[in-house]
Amino acid sequence: MTRTHGDRNASAPIAESQDDARPLSSALTWSFAVACGASVANVYYAQPLLDVMAQDFHVSLGTIGMVVTATQVGCALALLLLVPLGDMVDRRKLMSVQMLLLALSLAAASQATARPILLLSMAAVGMLATAMTQGLIAFAATVAPPLQREYVVGMAQGGVVIGLLMARTVAGIVADFAGWRAVYAGSAAFALLMVVALWRLLPPAPRLPRVMSYPRLVGSMFTLLATERTLQIRGTLAMLLFAAFSVFWSAISLLLTAPPYSLSLAAVGAFGLAGVAGALGAARAGGLADRGLGQWTSGVALLVLVLSWLPTAYAPQSLWALAIGAVLLDFAGQAIHVTNQGMILPPRSGAHSRMVGCYMLFYAVGSGTGALAATQVYATNGWTGVCMLGVAISAMALVWWALTRHLTSTSAPQACVTFAPQVRG
Repeated sequence: MTRTHGDRNASAPIAESQDDARPLSSALTWSFAVACGASVANVYYAQPLLDVMAQDFHVSLGTIGMVVTATQVGCALALLLLVPLGDMVDRRKLMSVQMLLLALSLAAASQATARPILLLSMAAVGMLATAMTQGLIAFAATVAPPLQREYVVGMAQGGVVIGLLMARTVAGIVADFAGWRAVYAGSAAFALLMVVALWRLLPPAPRLPRVMSYPRLVGSMFTLLATERTLQIRGTLAMLLFAAFSVFWSAISLLLTAPPYSLSLAAVGAFGLAGVAGALGAARAGGLADRGLGQWTSGVALLVLVLSWLPTAYAPQSLWALAIGAVLLDFAGQAIHVTNQGMILPPRSGAHSRMVGCYMLFYAVGSGTGALAATQVYATNGWTGVCMLGVAISAMALVWWALTRHLTSTSAPQACVTFAPQVRG
């Protein structure tokens, strides 16, 4: 495999050729999916648990949103500092070490009795869970042979979606029977089992010789953020989208566990299943973007996002209205998320992993900010205030899209092709 020379300041290609690799076993393929789902779920476990956590630590509802914010801060740090390590060190060892550290962080969160320890533990959980999720997807793409790559990566991505959507349901059910600490203790135990499984199943991953230092690799992400217009525009859209998304899911447990509903945590968590319908409805968004309809898809999805807050506003009177709002919100969120990723990634580039990492930075900022704002607004203005906040953020996203849609193409940008040297097999 040879490498052509491009921009001298550009980063090295993050790609490996596996033309001669044997097909991956079903056990390994499923391990990627399960590990991805289990890892990403840790980022979302806290959302239905905020009310009981606030009671346990004797803090206000406006303050407890810091738990989700700390997790998202960890996510952002992982995207900048940990994810690039997969391009420099043995990924099999890296995945095993990170999963072990994730287990320890989860155990620390389950035993935390002081707020600073809880926040530090949650930041570590967010950091390591995100690094594991993104690292496993990159690992899957690396070791799978060309004819099997889409299937294996699709399985890993499917694990991410299922883990994300089921996290709230699992957390609610477990916490209802054994308390919120059991959620993190149980996840820590499962992470330890995954350490053993991954070490036994993951094959050695071929990698290119190191052609740049770690500081330069991290620095190249800032170059992408500063120079890629499509990334800037669609990333800002993602930030607003996930802020609205986080506003809804961070405040929903506060509404449903209080009168007149006073639902159990298991019942609150079950609302996470509404996201499955939304995600399935948005499954065709990527295909529409591939046919040059990315901007059209974005406009429709953003309009649905704004309208989703109308039935949501009637949640204190009707759980059916809340369920409809959740389905619409998740549909819009998944459609825009899929479309964004299709538009920011060029067809050929050595910067794919870093482009996704940069994009997810916007996601982390939006999610963390939305969670903190939601709990504070709910504490002072109740559910009506939360819905007004959600509408305002969603409308800002729609306006941003309308003002910038002519500045980006409906297909993946080509600028990144020159940012990183190409790889030829």
